[in-house]
Amino acid sequence: MTDGDWQERVKGLLKAELKKRGVGYKQLAEKLEEIGIHETDRNIANKLARGGFSAVFLAQVLTAIGCHTLHLDG
Repeated sequence: MTDGDWQERVKGLLKAELKKRGVGYKQLAEKLEEIGIHETDRNIANKLARGGFSAVFLAQVLTAIGCHTLHLDG
């Protein structure tokens, strides 16, 4: 797989976790703010559209939405 393929996979995983919990970008921005992370819904949308975000951002989002387990297989 190429780096682009990996980016798409991680982006899909994160979007699936958000959808599973019914969390939109505006609500995610609010949840991130609660843990001291300052992101606008626009910045979040841009990061997810690109798919090129840091592991730190991924961990912050998963923590903010209460995701304690992430399954990487399909």
